[in-house]
Amino acid sequence: MSVIFRSPWVRLCLPLVLAVVDWGVPAASAAPPNGVPVPPTVAVSAGPFIAGSDRAERDAAYRLDEVAYGHDRTRRGRWYERERPRATVRTGAFAITGTAITNAQYAAFVRDTGHPVPDVTAGTWAGYGLIHPFARTRRHAWTGGTVPAGRGEHPVVLVSHADAERYAAWLSRRTGHTWRLPTEIEWEKAARGTDGRRFPWGDAFDPTRLNSHDAGPFDTLPVGRFPAGASPYGMLDAAGQVFEWTADAAAPGRFIVKGGSWDDRGCGVCRPAARHTRPAALKHILIGFRLVLEDGGDR
Repeated sequence: MSVIFRSPWVRLCLPLVLAVVDWGVPAASAAPPNGVPVPPTVAVSAGPFIAGSDRAERDAAYRLDEVAYGHDRTRRGRWYERERPRATVRTGAFAITGTAITNAQYAAFVRDTGHPVPDVTAGTWAGYGLIHPFARTRRHAWTGGTVPAGRGEHPVVLVSHADAERYAAWLSRRTGHTWRLPTEIEWEKAARGTDGRRFPWGDAFDPTRLNSHDAGPFDTLPVGRFPAGASPYGMLDAAGQVFEWTADAAAPGRFIVKGGSWDDRGCGVCRPAARHTRPAALKHILIGFRLVLEDGGDR
C-alpha cells in the first residue's frame, strides 16, 4: 500500500499524524507494570459536530456503489435511508483507541481469563446465511488457542458484541480505568471530525486511504497501515478494514455497527454517517471493535 506515501505533503505530515495517533495513550492510561497491553488512544474534545447525512450525501454514496458494482442494488434497497438526518450534535470529551483492537491485544485477555478464542463452527456460520463461505473464516479463526500466524496486529474478528464488552470489562479491571464500547455518536465524531465531511479525510472517496475491496487484498491488514486516511482526531481505519460494534442497540438483540470493511467496494457504506445493525451474537469475519477510555478524554 505504498501509494499513500507518494505525496510529498503526506511524507511531510506523516510524523505528525503518527504522533497524534499512536503512539501515546493519555497519561492516565499508561501501561501498568502487570504487562497488560493498553491500546493507544486519541483524544476527542468536547463540543458540537455535524452528524448524519443529507440527501446529497446519500445520493453520492449510491453513485459510488453503482460505479463500483455496476448495479443499483443499494439504492433500490434504500440502504442509506436509515441514517441520522444531518444535524449538529454535542458530545463530551473522551478518548478512543486509535485503531480497532488487535488479535495480540485480545490474546492477553484470553490468556488471563480463559475466555473462548475467536472462532465459529461450520453449523453456526451456515445458520447466519452470509455470502462468505465457511472456508474463508479459517484464516481469521484461532487454532489451538493461539492467534493465527502473522495476524497479531490484524484487528480481532469473529467476536460477538458480548465478547467485546467482556474484553472492555477485563481491561477496566486490569488497568483501573473505565473502558467501554463507544456510542454511535462518539464513534462518528471521532471518525469524521466536526465539519460534516463524508469520509474521515474529506468529501471525496479515495481508495488509497483505506482497506476496501477497491484496492485492498480482500482481507484484513495490520492496523494503522493508512495514515493518509486518518480522521481529524487521528483515528485510523475508521473507513474500511472491519465494521465495529457500538454500544447502541437499534432493536432487541441487535446493535449498530459502523465503518465499512475489507470486502466493500465503492464504499458508500464506509462513510462515518453510514450505519446498519447486526445480531448481538453474530461472530463475523467483517466485524471487530474499538473502545472508549471514559476517563482519558482531553478535558
